[in-house]
Amino acid sequence: MLIRPRARPGHPYLAGAPIFAAHRGGAALAPENTMAAFEQAVHRWGVDMLELDVRLSADGEVVVVHDATVDRTTDGSGAVADLRLAQLREFDAGARFRDLDGRLSHARRGIRIPTIGEVLEAFPHTRLNVEAKCAEVARPLVEAIERHGAAHRVLVAAEFEANRRSVRGYRGAWGASRSHLVPFWLLHRVPVLGRLYTPGCDVLQLPRRYRGREVVTPRLMAEANRRNLPVHVWVVDDPAEMGRLLDRGVHGIQTDRPDLLARVLHEVTGRPLPPGALP
Repeated sequence: MLIRPRARPGHPYLAGAPIFAAHRGGAALAPENTMAAFEQAVHRWGVDMLELDVRLSADGEVVVVHDATVDRTTDGSGAVADLRLAQLREFDAGARFRDLDGRLSHARRGIRIPTIGEVLEAFPHTRLNVEAKCAEVARPLVEAIERHGAAHRVLVAAEFEANRRSVRGYRGAWGASRSHLVPFWLLHRVPVLGRLYTPGCDVLQLPRRYRGREVVTPRLMAEANRRNLPVHVWVVDDPAEMGRLLDRGVHGIQTDRPDLLARVLHEVTGRPLPPGALP
């Protein structure tokens, strides 16, 4: 008997491959996870998708920040979970950012940690890939998405399934967590057994390499395609690598350098150049 992998229906959120995604808003070009980065990514570089991270403040606000503390990305100090939104707003989220020339070019420009509500309102036509960085934020995150009527354009992601278990059943797109990726990676090379497993997610979001080993192989792409599972790769900042991945058929790339990916997509796929890349 011929065993075929179970193909999942494609989610509309993932249409239009290859998808051009700005990782943390394009973290090499502007302070990560800030409105300054998001505005530049959308309006200057024409990205399809903003990738961002959220945590919960001490007073229950869903704030856009990657780390558990504000120390690395702002001039403040302390755990996000211990600080109220008003306190978080006091910190300069551009203070520590160094641009491509090594300058502190965004300090003292009024850049602050945004809330998810502000991002949803500011970019009503942009897809968001939002990673829940802690379990406490998942429910308030989905409630904010629903209030804005944005489930059709917001993917809920999590590295660890426990960080979003409380919102299982969310009607928007669902990214792959480690509990999806690890068994798929281990089993996809097994001729028969591997075909019995299809991850319960809408997209595979994978690093290009892991511990020196290539992850996005032709075999992985073939098995993902058999299941109708798009493959998005992060974080890719080298133009040659972008081109190789596009030639391999990946369905999306997350980058800290949207300026470079915009040009590669133009060269490889004929995508029109965005305003930031025009002469």
